[in-house]
Amino acid sequence: MKAFIVEKYKKNGELRMVDTAEPVMQADDVLVEIKATGVNLLDSKVRDGEFKLLLPYKPPFILGHDVAGTVLAVGANVRHFRVGDEVYARPRDHRVGTFAERIAIHAGDVALKPKNLGWTDAASIPLVGLTAWQALVELGKLRKGQKVFIQAGSGGVGTFAIQLAKHLGAFVATTTSSKNAELVRSLGADVIIDYRAQDFETVLSDYDFVLHSQDQKTLEKSLRVLKRGGHLVSISGPPDPAFAKSLGLNFVLKLVFGLLSMRVRRTAKKHGLRYDFLFMRADGRQLANITALVENGVIKPVVDKVFPFEKTGEALAYVETGRAKGKVVIEVR
Repeated sequence: MKAFIVEKYKKNGELRMVDTAEPVMQADDVLVEIKATGVNLLDSKVRDGEFKLLLPYKPPFILGHDVAGTVLAVGANVRHFRVGDEVYARPRDHRVGTFAERIAIHAGDVALKPKNLGWTDAASIPLVGLTAWQALVELGKLRKGQKVFIQAGSGGVGTFAIQLAKHLGAFVATTTSSKNAELVRSLGADVIIDYRAQDFETVLSDYDFVLHSQDQKTLEKSLRVLKRGGHLVSISGPPDPAFAKSLGLNFVLKLVFGLLSMRVRRTAKKHGLRYDFLFMRADGRQLANITALVENGVIKPVVDKVFPFEKTGEALAYVETGRAKGKVVIEVR
């Protein structure tokens, strides 16, 4: 089959299309013919080698973390899927590789595709949808009436998280550029801050929850907009010891992550706040919950551009510009 591979870790390294071996199925897997795949900044960071300590893929390997497609075969232990099912997924770490024609995925990572979506819209959802769900529902336990600050509202995670937070009954503030203000307003944002002209710290106060996705300076400012008892979940770091423990990492990495996050954890504790680092994980059951929201019209995917399979490298380069509104998707078949 054809696939795009990372030949070696290299910043801005070129992806190369190759003919490679067919996926090897295991008893708990489904084999999926890929119709479309989403592109994420995570793909760029993995290719650049930023996650080698956490995700030590050995080059050459196939990149890609989102998939929508048709089940071609099921493993001996699989009971909930059949050949012909239309599905989508974010394959688990160490088993990614959706920039390809086919992939074998653990059935526990898979959910039926929303019936009201085509392939490209469906492929835009898994990674950002699960990120938002795990931040707002699982960790944040968001409740009706709470005030939520979601950074980068016009991005992939932001466009999804705003809609989910509004569904949960929250009052939502977000940052974006003026040209994307109408987009985030249409998704439900109550307060829209032009990050080029305004400092969110002077506008927001007494918030219950922050979904942080930016740099260290923004993280420190974000803590100051929370009220006592507030909660910040970061998807951009720094990793904390709890994250290291959840992955079963060695003592050295636990120590490193503890040192990296010491300042923010101390600041949070001093002001009666909670800090969590989130590195989203594959979860087919949570994705099935998201399917229900999409089919009921609660969540609508936002797709900026769709690229053909042979232009996968260009799609990744476009995501790296940071100008995409919502998600970028590749049509494979």
